[in-house]
Amino acid sequence: MKASNLAYVYGMAAVFLWSTVATAFKIALGFYSPLQLVFVAVLTSIVTLGAILTWQKKLPLLKVQLLRRPTFYLVTGLINPFLYYVVLFKAYSLLPAQQALSLNYTWAVLLPLLAAPLLKQHLRKSDMIAALIAYSGVFIIATGGDVSGFRFDSPLGIGLALTSTLLWCLYWIVNTKDQGDPVVSLLLSFLIGLPFITITLLLTDALPSFSIKAVMAGMYVGLFEMGITFVLWLMALKTATRTANISTLVFLSPVMSIGFIAWILQETIATATYIGLGFILAGMMLQQLFPRYLERKTKLNTKLAE
Repeated sequence: MKASNLAYVYGMAAVFLWSTVATAFKIALGFYSPLQLVFVAVLTSIVTLGAILTWQKKLPLLKVQLLRRPTFYLVTGLINPFLYYVVLFKAYSLLPAQQALSLNYTWAVLLPLLAAPLLKQHLRKSDMIAALIAYSGVFIIATGGDVSGFRFDSPLGIGLALTSTLLWCLYWIVNTKDQGDPVVSLLLSFLIGLPFITITLLLTDALPSFSIKAVMAGMYVGLFEMGITFVLWLMALKTATRTANISTLVFLSPVMSIGFIAWILQETIATATYIGLGFILAGMMLQQLFPRYLERKTKLNTKLAE
């Protein structure tokens, strides 16, 4: 199979699996508290990533990378998986899956806004316009379409969903300083985050149920939200002849996710969700595709001038 075709296979597999996890979150949260689900999912992900690194013969890199930058991995482990997933799962426990999903996807719009001051990157006009469009969608979803009434069904849930996007962006911004193997780095973050999760669980909650249905639901989240899917996406980006072509596949994920939510969870998808998600996707597309259009236009004008 050609490398470009193989990249699309990996990319579509990753997008498909990510599209199922919002539904999986709600199912798993029927068995577990948010903290219990984080515990089971992270354990599963650690075993999965460990097996992948064993197969790739990269396990020795764990010690090398950790000793090189222990403080760095302490910070990433605290953010992800500990803080990010506790906050995200709590948001999912308070909100309909369609709302939590849509709000969580705004991280892509928030990322360049944070990267500008934190990484000293240039903030484009298209980033600002994209943010305005996307957060208009957030407001529509949060108010259930009653934009004049300013009434929120779950202010805490909405606040947590948006906080999760902030934590996710901070995690990726911190990771721009990482020059190690990305799968090794992810496993180190999870290994360091696990003790914090375990201690918090023992002090504030109860140990999770180990019934077959509960464990299977938690393991699914660990496998396909945190573990295998991340590796598939990395393989897609690594194999692709043009990364830009693969990155556009992410626009399919929220649309497919809504389909799974309606089909499996039997949630009635509100009109406000469709409209708000449309705004969010429009913002994401403007942010990612408009600069590429300008770049191609500039190159074309340069060639014509020659």
